[in-house]
Amino acid sequence: MPELPEVEVVRRGLERWVAHRTVADAEVLHPRAVRRHVAGADDFAHRLKGHRIGVPSRRGKYLWLPLEDTGQSVLAHLGMSGQLLVQPHTAPDEKHLRIRVRFTDALDTELRFVDQRTFGGLSLHDTTPDGLPDVIAHIARDPLDPLFDEEAFHQALRRKRTTVKRALLDQSLISGVGNIYADEALWRARIHYERPTAGFTRPRTLLLLGHVRDVMNAALAVGGTSFDSLYVNVNGESGYFDRSLDAYGREGLPCRRCGTPMRRRAWMNRSSYFCPRCQRAPRVPS
Repeated sequence: MPELPEVEVVRRGLERWVAHRTVADAEVLHPRAVRRHVAGADDFAHRLKGHRIGVPSRRGKYLWLPLEDTGQSVLAHLGMSGQLLVQPHTAPDEKHLRIRVRFTDALDTELRFVDQRTFGGLSLHDTTPDGLPDVIAHIARDPLDPLFDEEAFHQALRRKRTTVKRALLDQSLISGVGNIYADEALWRARIHYERPTAGFTRPRTLLLLGHVRDVMNAALAVGGTSFDSLYVNVNGESGYFDRSLDAYGREGLPCRRCGTPMRRRAWMNRSSYFCPRCQRAPRVPS
């Protein structure tokens, strides 16, 4: 799943190429791509036609296109393989093209939603007074948001009485962090993924948040993380942060800090990567 840096790279591309353009028509080529729009494909296309797209927005992993002249937004669910591409009209259709949006201006580009596995999709939702689609109003601010409240996060972390990686992936506490960047931030902070949050001091919480921000900004600078062709930006280009990963995917390789072989453990249907020396496991009470 794309995490905050990958979604932000796509958002920036959409801001450059799609913002303030008026929709001429929308074509839904696969009904699953609009399954979250309960009124169906024809209604989705009809409600987009003639409306002007505002500045694309993001909270955590969630991306949406507000419609400037209505109280609604197009929420994009990228899922495992969803791509929002800006392509010339003459470009051949992608094999897994699901939705096409054309514009009224003379620019020779259109917006395409491509999704190989059809887990993602687009849907229209009412917008809250805060500017979010109503279905994601419960999602917490992300650590790159200027209004992110560090003290509130620290207090919520201690109250949650869970383990730290579970907390980082809890989108109601902090949004945008997924498995890859959680492992990277925890490695940088020298914190084991199973450390209980109830014992976190304020300095430790701030240290961890600093590393979360640093790793996300580093990923943003190189276009995010791409392990295959499924994550790309709006021009179809892959990110390069996978070349800089310190923890994720490095099982058996030497820790870049101390040289100890990195380990992988199964965790919540995923994997956790860590250094057994730098990230000591918490003691289990006897």
